[in-house]
Amino acid sequence: MTVVQTTPSAQAGPSDGLLTRVSDTLWRRPTLLLLILLTPPALWLGIIYLGSLFALLLQSFFSIDHFTGLINHEVTLATYAELFTPANFDIIRRTVGMATIVTLASAVIAFPIAYYAARYAKGAWRALFYLGIMMPLWSSYLVKVYAWKLILAKEGILTWIFEGLHLTWLLDAYLALPVIGGNSLSVSPTGTFLVFVYVWLPYMVLPIQAALERVPGSMLEASGDLGATPAQTFRHVLLPLALPGVIAGSIFTFSLTLGDYIIPQIIGTSRLFIGQAVYQHQGIAGNIPLAAAFAVVPIVIMGVYLWIAKRMGAFDAL
Repeated sequence: MTVVQTTPSAQAGPSDGLLTRVSDTLWRRPTLLLLILLTPPALWLGIIYLGSLFALLLQSFFSIDHFTGLINHEVTLATYAELFTPANFDIIRRTVGMATIVTLASAVIAFPIAYYAARYAKGAWRALFYLGIMMPLWSSYLVKVYAWKLILAKEGILTWIFEGLHLTWLLDAYLALPVIGGNSLSVSPTGTFLVFVYVWLPYMVLPIQAALERVPGSMLEASGDLGATPAQTFRHVLLPLALPGVIAGSIFTFSLTLGDYIIPQIIGTSRLFIGQAVYQHQGIAGNIPLAAAFAVVPIVIMGVYLWIAKRMGAFDAL
């Protein structure tokens, strides 16, 4: 009996030959391979994301007939002019103000945490630090917000603590303040501020820590050897070198606060933020051009903010 041995080339079918030719072509032309890999995400980005932004921008140049409720598709700047009416401009001012103080408070709280993690946390303590920072991000956003609503409520745990310490009078005096107070912490600007800081704080800690890890310890030692006090070392050496990380973290905290809709809707007063104004005008009032104009405001603000952050080297710490 004769045994016929076949070579690998004889066993290969037409499809294998086609795959080989395609593989050889892509190996010889890496630019073609890169184009094939990038085309699907580029189409998604261009059509779905940038296309929707362009449609949003286009809608903002239309106006609404307040008598018929129909959209007038003639290009006009009248809708943007409405943003500067006292009621609408107050919404913008309130949102930008809240985003600013949330960003500043997050930076103040996050800096010592990030410094400890970058300079002193080792081994198991370092893993525990990352776990403590990342764990809140694993839980549901809505669950965290509603949990804080229960904590800050008039019958919540904070009120119970103040009652146990016989400091209810202090809490009532704080809530009586006209700008930051309310019937309870859960329906006050203070409550909104606390929840914003809690939810966005991890986004500030991690970039600052990354920036602090790049600061050589020898520079801090040299500053002390030259007679600088700890405060002077922090102000003239540590803070300037860590500033890109602070700005990188502020990009997250500022932009997320600027466009958030859920937290002001669940915790806070009846005064609107930009996200709520967009929902109200688009979903309830049916004024899509004004809703689009409100939505453009955070885009413009963040565009300017990102340009400044890039000039200050913030993207190097991302």
